[in-house]
Formats: sequence, structure tokens, C-alpha cells
Amino acid sequence: MIKTPYLLFLGDAPDALAAKVAQGVKDWRPEYSIGQYRMDNCHADMGLPDMDFDEAVAAGVKTLVIGVANRGGVISPAWRVVLERALEAGLDIASGLHNLLADEPELVAAAALHGRELHDVRVPSVQYPIANGVRRAGKRCLAVGTDCSVGKMYTALAMEKEMVARDMKATFRATGQTGILITGSGVPLDAVIADFMAGSVEYITPDNEPDHWDLIEGQGSLYHASYSGVTMALIHGGQPDALILCHEPTRKHMRGLPDYQQPSLEELRDTALIMARIVNPDVKVVGISVNTQHLSDAESQAYLAETEKRMGLPAVDPFRNGAGRLVDALANC
Repeated sequence: MIKTPYLLFLGDAPDALAAKVAQGVKDWRPEYSIGQYRMDNCHADMGLPDMDFDEAVAAGVKTLVIGVANRGGVISPAWRVVLERALEAGLDIASGLHNLLADEPELVAAAALHGRELHDVRVPSVQYPIANGVRRAGKRCLAVGTDCSVGKMYTALAMEKEMVARDMKATFRATGQTGILITGSGVPLDAVIADFMAGSVEYITPDNEPDHWDLIEGQGSLYHASYSGVTMALIHGGQPDALILCHEPTRKHMRGLPDYQQPSLEELRDTALIMARIVNPDVKVVGISVNTQHLSDAESQAYLAETEKRMGLPAVDPFRNGAGRLVDALANC
């Protein structure tokens, strides 16, 4: 078990989006998020108290959570020195990076020397089966995006929160590092061997009561040249009954791919339905989730209204305005 509370490590994140892991933990587990640690040239800020490691230990912090998701998920030499200091000060370290803490000899040695623990949440803990495509009881909703990092996890978490408040049967199913750190369980999908990815999604969304909804955390994008494979595994392994389209309207290009543009919501809808109908012919697109964090209130309202009129589906920012209308839309599935 990862000990709480947390100090969120923002490192030298170049922008707020690079620290999306820390942002997710802070937004959905604020009771665990005591402070933040930022290196020089860090351009992310969670609005938490800046603490050094001694201050964090004095405040009761138990674990330094690496809150940065850089391209490739690597631990830089500059980070390594800082992480060693955290272990020396008395903190465990938890990470969801592809570059495992357990593969860093200096960190392993420092943890052993100071009696600390290293937690790699991106290591699959189950021998997952190959997907069989057999239909399962219960219902499933999957968020799919026009791009990476557009709010798919936030959408599913916001919907779960609203459904639980209504006494509906719903479970958020984490498929990435941030979701696992928030909920304590899930599958690190992009670390699963390709042949078993869809099977791992089947594994975490098993047979359930007919009125129970699994809200599956989306990953990547069908239109992202780097990460489309993980999205396909979610679609085919999840066998969704409902799809939520997710979009961030201020992007100038696909995340990390300056030569590629985001698809339109119409293109995403049509492509996602073709792929999802392979495993569930009755799947429906029921709503649109728009990440409007970079828009003013007036701009957000105008954009949502235009999108809803154009698409004929409820369009909301579930984190800003609540997920009620998206949950209402599930009633027809």
C-alpha cells in the first residue's frame, strides 16, 4: 500500500499539462495532497504550499508522488539527485513513469539504506488473459478523445461521483497511472504487452449487475499517431454500451505532434462508432465532454451551446459545471 498523505513532485515540468498526474491527484484526492515540490524552471503550480522534504516530513507527509508525465516517462539525472534526497529525508516514492524506480540502482540503494519504499504503479500485477470478445452482463461507458490529455479521466470520475450521489451503481475503472494513484487499483494499460491489452480491460470490467455501470478511464486517441493502440484496446476490451466524446477546443495541434491536427467531433464520433460496433452493435454516443479550462465563462457557455446544437448531444464541461446531463444521457442505453 502507498502511504498517505502525499507531497506532489512537479520537477521541472515545462507547463501545467506536463504535471497532469499531480493535477489529477490534487483535484480528486485533495485530502492526500499536502504540498508540492518544484525544481528550478518548473512552470507548473498546483496552488499547494511549496515544501522542501524536511518540511513535508514535519507536516506528516509519507510519500513523494511523481506528478509529472513527461514524453517517454523518464527519470532525468537532475530528478535522480532530488529523489535520493527525498528518500534520505524519510519519504517513500511512488511513480507511474515508464522508467521504473526499481530500475534505478542509485534509488534502490538509497531506499534500502534509509528504510524507504519505492512504488512503481505502472507495473502490471496480474497475468492478464487474451481478450475473448464474449459479451458480459452489466453496462460500460468509455470516454474517447480527439487527443491525449483532454479530460477523459476527469469525465469518468465526475460521472462516477454524480452517479454515486444519485445512489446509482457505478464504478470508475482506472487504466492509467493517475487513476491508479487516485483509486488505489486498476490496470496500467500502456505497460501491458500488446496482445493482452484488450484482455486486461475485459478483466477489470467483468460481469456485473444489469444496472451497474463501469466508467472506464479513456487513454490516448484513435487519431493520435503515438497512442492510438491503447485506445483501440479500450474500445474492444471494454465493449462499451455508451461513448462520451472528449475535446479540448484551444489546442493548436495534437499533443506532442505539431504536424498533426485534432479531428472534428464528427470525425471522432463516426470512427469510434465503427470500431466499437465490432464488439457491441448497440453502442451509442450519448454526450460530449469539453475541457473549457482555458475559456472564460462566457466563451465556455457559447462553445458548449454551439457544440450541442451542431452535434445534437448534451455538451458539458463536467469538472466545471457538473456531470449531471451526461449521467442523464445514460438512461437511454
